Amino acid sequence: MDWWVSMPKVELHAHLNGSIRNSTLLELAGELGEKGTINFSDVEHVILKHDRSLREVFKLFDLIHIITTDHKIVTRITEEVVEDFAAENVVYLELRTTPKCALVHKRNDSIGMSKQSYMEAVVEGLRAVSTVEVDFGSHDLSTPADSSAISDKGNGSQRKKIHVRLLLSIDRRETTTAAMETVELALEMRHLGVVGIDLSGNPTIGEWATFLPALKFAREQGLSITLHCGEVPNPEEIQAMLSFLPGRIGHACCFEEDEWSKLKSSKIPVEICLTSNLRTETIPSIDVHHFADLYNSKHPILLCTDDSGVFSTSLSNEYSLASSSFGLGKAEMFQLARDAIGFIFANDVVKEELVKIFASAARNLDSWPQSCT
Repeated sequence: MDWWVSMPKVELHAHLNGSIRNSTLLELAGELGEKGTINFSDVEHVILKHDRSLREVFKLFDLIHIITTDHKIVTRITEEVVEDFAAENVVYLELRTTPKCALVHKRNDSIGMSKQSYMEAVVEGLRAVSTVEVDFGSHDLSTPADSSAISDKGNGSQRKKIHVRLLLSIDRRETTTAAMETVELALEMRHLGVVGIDLSGNPTIGEWATFLPALKFAREQGLSITLHCGEVPNPEEIQAMLSFLPGRIGHACCFEEDEWSKLKSSKIPVEICLTSNLRTETIPSIDVHHFADLYNSKHPILLCTDDSGVFSTSLSNEYSLASSSFGLGKAEMFQLARDAIGFIFANDVVKEELVKIFASAARNLDSWPQSCT
């Protein structure tokens, strides 16, 4: 894995809470078990596994939902997730998360959690990162640098840097009003690195028309849009989503011929999550994954993790998997990673900085570890 870790990478489809470390999840589940909130023995063996079944994956998501009703825990998870991506040389990261309200009848930090306080806890996690320099918005708006970026002021040394931007997710269970609240919160937090809106959640719940007013408003206000699209067969919705022309779509697993044709003519970039698609069984096997067809068609695509913790993967692993499964070499994978710069939701100043990072890496390509497997 050395070569894939060494390569600079761009991650554009990562759910914050699904990227939680297994060690953190085990620790927090143990604490909930001691309090009697959950039965720890029901989840311990699932957390310790790496090749989880679909049923076990959903069990973890249920556990994470309980855990993330505490502001301090949300802050901790955010800090650790950014550190983990930075450690594998992700130079630009878009984290998506659903702002949540929580009413827990206990005397702890979760009482009164609102969408805004949840997102404030996320931002606090970005500020808490100490292993790398974190930029989360200073280039996007004319705001004081100290309100949106963290740098090493101690000794003036140059530290490793990661650009982080936030996407606020609208859950498909929400009403039009609730969806609009999420968009309004995103607009309020643009100076803190919020660059777009995501539509996600159980794909069998909700109607496209419910979320369309909020998504249109978000676009009118200058926010970028990405949609979970085609996770289940739903031709009418898929066609409507593609007609909306979002900035990107995620997954695209259950398209028919007409949808593929419309997608390719639109040139909408697709966020590909190989391991996730296999674990959730939306794609039966890697050899029939649509990555190959889209790549060979020169359609804009990018590799992502989706939920690196829950699916026991990393962005480096996704690149390794794509290389070994589809016969792509170092040069092709490096170009795929570099092409992702064109699909980010941050502005051109950030893109230019990322181009320089990749150009510098390309000059050293031959000196990197040679193993590609």
